[in-house]
Amino acid sequence: MAKEDVISYSDLKALLANSQSLILIDVRTKEEVERGCIPKSINIPGHLEHQTCNIDTVEAALGLDPAEFQAKYGVTKPPMDAPELVFHCQIGKRGAMATEKARKLGYLNARNYAGAYQEWSEKEGRK
Repeated sequence: MAKEDVISYSDLKALLANSQSLILIDVRTKEEVERGCIPKSINIPGHLEHQTCNIDTVEAALGLDPAEFQAKYGVTKPPMDAPELVFHCQIGKRGAMATEKARKLGYLNARNYAGAYQEWSEKEGRK
């Protein structure tokens, strides 16, 4: 993943504090999210199967028409030109995979928070 495709903890903190256009998508499982989440994130759960990541739900979600996306996730579907579309997971792998899928679908500004929830929870004093 190219450097411009990745966002840091400090960049994400700034976006959360100052951006009205940030769309933060959490691709962790529902069970992972129940243990804690980054504020303002939308959960489009991927899942783990035998230590293998499956994030096909991201591709399916982004392929929904806007009304279906709104009904399923309770938020407006990100437009293709969303300026601040950020994906994250628990440790970075699924977030990177989701970012790549989004980019292949035409979301060219999609980025991955590589530090993921693990880094977030450590820096925010959560476990």
